[in-house]
Amino acid sequence: MREEIASRPCGHPHCMGARVTLRGGFVYIMTNKRNTVLYTGVTSDLKKRVWQHREKLVEGFTQRYNITKLVYYEVFDDIRIAIAREKQIKAGSRQKKIDLIIGMNTGWRDLYDEL
Repeated sequence: MREEIASRPCGHPHCMGARVTLRGGFVYIMTNKRNTVLYTGVTSDLKKRVWQHREKLVEGFTQRYNITKLVYYEVFDDIRIAIAREKQIKAGSRQKKIDLIIGMNTGWRDLYDEL
């Protein structure tokens, strides 16, 4: 998947119209082998981030609960929109997350190798 990079004028008054680079982003949901624990995250490099989770390089929740399977993701042109979407998904119920997963991936297969 190709990383999209765009630029736009910075809106901050101190920047005097300087351009800032905007990266795209991804929101993703991962689970464990038995699909009993869900983790929602955001990143600008999905393949790298999922690999880090799978290899247990990320300390914390995903390491503790053996979260290794990518079951859902969304792609955004602007990381800020991805961050807002991650917050929206995290605020939703477990059932809403399951509905998102089933809408994209009815078999709950690991999507990592398809990236």
